[in-house]
Amino acid sequence: MRGGRGETRVTQQQDAQSAVAAGRPKVVLGVSGGIAAYKACELARRLTESGHDVRAVPTDSALQFVGAATWSALTGHPVATEVWESVHEVPHVRIGQSADLVVIAPATADLLAKAAHGLADDLLTNTLLTARCPVVFAPAMHTEMWEHPATQENVATLRRRGALVIEPAVGRLTGKDTGKGRLPDPDAIFDVCRRALLRGAAGAGADLSGRHVVVSAGGTREPLDPVRFLGNRSSGKQGYALARTAAARGARVTLVSANSALPDPAGVDVVRVGSALELREAVTKAAADADAVVMAAAVADFRPAAYATGKIKKKDDQEPEPLALVRNPDILAEISANRSGSGQVVAGFAAETDDVLAHGRAKLAAKGCDLLVVNEVGESKTFGSEENEAVVLAADGSETPVPYGPKEALAETVWDLIAERLPELQGLEGLRGLPGD
Repeated sequence: MRGGRGETRVTQQQDAQSAVAAGRPKVVLGVSGGIAAYKACELARRLTESGHDVRAVPTDSALQFVGAATWSALTGHPVATEVWESVHEVPHVRIGQSADLVVIAPATADLLAKAAHGLADDLLTNTLLTARCPVVFAPAMHTEMWEHPATQENVATLRRRGALVIEPAVGRLTGKDTGKGRLPDPDAIFDVCRRALLRGAAGAGADLSGRHVVVSAGGTREPLDPVRFLGNRSSGKQGYALARTAAARGARVTLVSANSALPDPAGVDVVRVGSALELREAVTKAAADADAVVMAAAVADFRPAAYATGKIKKKDDQEPEPLALVRNPDILAEISANRSGSGQVVAGFAAETDDVLAHGRAKLAAKGCDLLVVNEVGESKTFGSEENEAVVLAADGSETPVPYGPKEALAETVWDLIAERLPELQGLEGLRGLPGD
């Protein structure tokens, strides 16, 4: 499975990486006034140590949590918060115009509201209005503030304009509160920034902004008794790569994860399941308002006909009773047949051990999906590996080979093909050219 369109896509990604590596990308790190501002110090360190030219632009409120001296020491640049400082350099225009990436971490509810409505009462909000590069917002606030309709409308507005607003993490907040609203781990935010810079260097924007996508990952386990199950070798790495790349392209991502030990990707809503029936319920629910569904999980075709409530005991001098199996539902075929809307794009994965393309083409016709990623698997192939090789078959008859390489490269190709098939979003007229576009 070599050559063709997939090689072209990988070459474009490599060119983007080379372009970023050749220069010293200029990153504006905006910091708004939340307790999570201290975590942005680690993000600044990661960005500078990886070769980026970082300029911190904190708000006055942010300086109540982390002082200007800290930001200057971490970035090697003086810190300004007001448009009246160094007026001869016109900072309120120049900083945004020269940036290759703007990342706001943490982004408070107040900052999101100002950005959505185009308010510009300090240096950071002025910078946002003049930036024509990828813009990443990493929100952090209490759960009630994040879930408030005003905040959600502001987030939706920013996403429609092409900004990447990653979902907050779930965990301990200020004080004794726990819930959704925690700033994602700085390493995870850094990964989103890296991907956004690469896409910007390749001339590709956040083409999934304003979209909701559902990805399944991992391998289902079908319980036999309280201690045993039927399972498979899937690690979930390909599905997680799909979730990470979709988030970096601006999508709101729901990841239905079956028994994977991988850490939650930044900005992704993770729903954990065990069996095929649980995965079916979770995916069906999430797909109700999804623009695209990608079934990358290795779903068991069969499950035990009966579940033993106690551990099945070994009996001396007796062979075990034959294990009766029943079929699990075909989730990919069900999602394809019962799409929530005429424009929903559905993609699946087919793991084969022989006659890979022949079996894949037959499955594509049987499943009724738009795209089917066909790859060869085995004891030492694909499962658990960091690399993959595949051919993406399409219902229109086209075939896109993806050469052996990182699973993220395959994920980018899958999203490229899905983005080409998604209908235009409504209400985007006149929004081209805005920050993050």
